[in-house]
Amino acid sequence: MTNTDMLQTLQADFGNFSQVLAGWAECQPDKPALRDENGEITWGELGDRVERIAARLLETGLERGQSVAILGTSCINYALVFLAAVRAGGVAAPLTTSASKDQLIGMAGDSGARHLFIDAGKSAELGEDFMPDLDHIALEDLDGWMAPEGTNAPAIEPGEKDPFNIIYSSGTTGIPKGIVHSHLMRWRQFGSTATSYLASGLEVRSLASTPLYSNTTMVAFLPPLLAGGTVNVMGKFDCARWLQTAQDHKVTVTMLVPVQYQRLMDFEGFDDYDLSSLTLKYCTSAPFSAELKAEVLRRMPGGLIEIYSMTEGGVVCLLACHEFPDKLHTVGRPAPGSELKVLDDEDKPVAPGEAGNLIGLSQTMMSGYKNQPGKTREGYWTDPETGLVWQRMGDIGRVDADGFVELVGRSKDMIISGGFNIYPVDLENELLKEEGVLEAAVIGMPSKRWGETPVGFVTFAKGSDGDAEAVMASVNARLGKTQRLAALYTIDEMPRSHIGKLLKTELRERLTASAESF
Repeated sequence: MTNTDMLQTLQADFGNFSQVLAGWAECQPDKPALRDENGEITWGELGDRVERIAARLLETGLERGQSVAILGTSCINYALVFLAAVRAGGVAAPLTTSASKDQLIGMAGDSGARHLFIDAGKSAELGEDFMPDLDHIALEDLDGWMAPEGTNAPAIEPGEKDPFNIIYSSGTTGIPKGIVHSHLMRWRQFGSTATSYLASGLEVRSLASTPLYSNTTMVAFLPPLLAGGTVNVMGKFDCARWLQTAQDHKVTVTMLVPVQYQRLMDFEGFDDYDLSSLTLKYCTSAPFSAELKAEVLRRMPGGLIEIYSMTEGGVVCLLACHEFPDKLHTVGRPAPGSELKVLDDEDKPVAPGEAGNLIGLSQTMMSGYKNQPGKTREGYWTDPETGLVWQRMGDIGRVDADGFVELVGRSKDMIISGGFNIYPVDLENELLKEEGVLEAAVIGMPSKRWGETPVGFVTFAKGSDGDAEAVMASVNARLGKTQRLAALYTIDEMPRSHIGKLLKTELRERLTASAESF
């Protein structure tokens, strides 16, 4: 097979991910495919190992459409298991490493997996009693577990509606919702990107520095592989290592969340590294300030593209920052195949230029939440005229005269910290479990380190010996690492409107006025 053959395959309306990867393994066996801190494997090795892992999964009872749970730090073996789960007709189900033990048990159980691939660090942390009914396979021992060299898995042709992966939502104290993506959705989402890489002649050398359990990371993982490129996988983000990797391996494509861009801009030795190979930089997952976008454009080579969407789907907006420097305060315009409506609280269209609730429709919509049809329906809006089902984006925004979308707020006061969603109500419920806590409120405050971080307020019942520091320590011990409160303040009385509505804006203003930094 040639690059031309692969390009024609990717241009089809639907295709088989695993066959594309096998095609690249055949036509460029000696080219590096995956690299991590401990080494690299070639495309030939990738093709062989994906087949052997898939074959062993099927030998040990994996059924078509069944999930394969993966838990650990991103690395080559983690990536191989993800790809092999799909090759075997299963569903890749990467689990959030920062989640609590109970959350992980809930996610693994919800996924329906019988196999759990886990690294030594998480295995030691969670103990021998963690999900004993699952088949545990150590990621470090993958070579010894997979089928013998040269083994191929049986041919499997996925259907358009077959599940490809489950991405679990972050930032909830309950069991996170499993967002199911189909093969067709992923093909539409990433096949076109891979096609653009091949058509442009770009040598794709990607750097994926966010975790492989995050939907964000897929942009730096799946399209580069579909294009026959090389993916550098980072286990944990570190400015010096990121810069060294980008320089040494002449990285051309990367995806970073805003907090990572901020840390790179603040890194003292940033200007000492040669990043001249960078061609395309992406950003998504969290608010990306116009000031930070402008600084990245000034100091990092290559184009900068912001992606606005949800893991669940809905509208996809793109902002080519390098082409529209006067629109950096926006998230761009709906991409081809995406549509956007702005509705008021009664689901009626607002006047042009007015702010309202964003509702999106695209070719890249989730299949639904795993095992939660009710929750799936809650996030949808059905057009009464056409019957089409749209996704509620959870954001408040307006569209300017040029069609660019400006975000002005988020419904339900969701906090995005380090690219992960945090729902204040979950943290408030945990605070209310503490003895003596009468009321609780959690807001998101700007954080140079995380983009945003949760900060709490509590009122204590009369006569109680309220200790905010003790309460925060107790609650943080129960929360996932990405959810923990940065500060907790005691307040005599919560600010409320004349109808009794809690005024979180006033709490935010009080902290802003105090110049407290997080």
